[in-house]
Formats: sequence, structure tokens, C-alpha cells
Amino acid sequence: MSQPPEPKPSAAPPWLRDLAGAWIFYSVLPAWPWPEPRFRRIARFAPWIGAVLGGLQALLWWGLEGRVPPLAQVALVLTAGLLLSGGLHMDGAMDTADGLAAGERLLEAMDDSRVGASGAQALALLLLLRTAALATLAAAAPLALPWAALWGRVAPLVAMARFPYLRPGGTAAFHREHWAGLAVELRPTALLVVLLVVIEMAAAAWVVPRSGATMAVLMGLAGLLPALVVPLWLGKRLGGHSGDSYGACVEWTEAFALLLSAALSLGGAASAAG
Repeated sequence: MSQPPEPKPSAAPPWLRDLAGAWIFYSVLPAWPWPEPRFRRIARFAPWIGAVLGGLQALLWWGLEGRVPPLAQVALVLTAGLLLSGGLHMDGAMDTADGLAAGERLLEAMDDSRVGASGAQALALLLLLRTAALATLAAAAPLALPWAALWGRVAPLVAMARFPYLRPGGTAAFHREHWAGLAVELRPTALLVVLLVVIEMAAAAWVVPRSGATMAVLMGLAGLLPALVVPLWLGKRLGGHSGDSYGACVEWTEAFALLLSAALSLGGAASAAG
């Protein structure tokens, strides 16, 4: 997705304008009436947008609970996630898979608008892994969805900090033009993590009483691991990152975060049963 044009100056603080820009760039939700958006440092607020989208998926999960078959519930929630993000990141994941399969022609393959066999396989794998994770999580899925979406958007920040951008004139290059360092860019996420931990501990006894608050928080925080590993692995394979691989970082981190949450959920249930 290309960078939208910069609006006229606004009296709102720059961080709020960047947040408004992130809302537009990372979702298809209606734009705010105020303030005028800015698109300089929107990546730092991507985890917030992800948590909102994951929260909407969680609300849909609760709304469908007991009203449709479990498989239909999973399919509808996954569809909602793709629609809310406009498929922005999934497109990048598919292009990145084609690039990895193309060897030295990786950039050319990633630029090709046609989807190759590797891209199609990546799409199928991502959807299957998420389906398995959500089916396993069952009643705990609403707790895991916002966390997975949050960590998915942290992964590109790690990629931006650790690796060069593969296309200096690419459409996603603007993310690095005003980069202030990983520690600074993660400050909004740190606040969000604290907020979600508080919410999680309050909701855990109602949603997953057998696991308890501690297990619920651990399920959420588990996504930190893929948020670090995925961008590092992809960056080493590609020799850097691009807008497409940022999207791949989001999608694979989300999938692995949900799988880790599901594994912890099973472990917690087994311990409670024992």
C-alpha cells in the first residue's frame, strides 16, 4: 500500500495525528472526523490498531458462541480479521513466500502481482494453523485474539530496527524515514501491554476459570517469542525487509502466537484436571 498524501497542518499533537493515520493505514474502519491524520510514525501505533481489530474478532466470537457450529464460528472470525485489515498483511505474506522460493530473483518475484504456488501454499498454511489454534482455544479464543494481533504488529518494528530496507524507493520506505529507535517506537506498545494485562486478569476468571488469571496472561505474553523470532528469521533469509515481508511478519507472528496460546491453554487444562 502506498503512503497517503500528507494533510494540512493540524492543531492536534503529532502523536495523535500519527495514531489517526495508523487507523486509516492498517484497517478499513471509518476514518476519524478529527484530527487530520499524519503518516510519519504510524508503525509505532500498529499494535494498538491490531489490538482493536483483534478485539472486534473477539466480540464476534462471543456473539457467535453457541449460535453457529464451531467450524463456522472459526471461519467467520478469520474472515472478519482479513476483511478488517483489508488483506494488507496477507498479501505481503503471499508475496514473501513467492520471493523466498525464487532464490536470487526474490525481489522480482515479490513485485509480481500474480500469486505463485508458494504464495498459495503460505495462505493455506496460515489459515489452517489459525483454524487449529482457534478450535483448540475454544472459549479462551477471545482472550488470545487481541494479543496475537498486537504481537503481529510488533514484529515489523523489530524488522525495521534490525535490518535494512530492501527497496530504498519502495512504498513502505517512509516507515524508516522518521524512525526514532526501537525503544522509543515501542513505548506505546508497552502501555498497551500493561492495559491488556489488567483487562486479561479481570476477565480470566469468567472466561477461563480453570486456567486462572496467571495462565491467561501467560497465554497472551507468549506471542512475544514469535514477534522476535519471525522478523529475525525472515530478515536473515531475505537479506533485509520490505513492505511485503513486514506483512509476512504480521501474519506468521499472529499464527504462531495463537498456536502458543493454544498449547498453553491445553497445558493449563491438563494441570487443572490432574
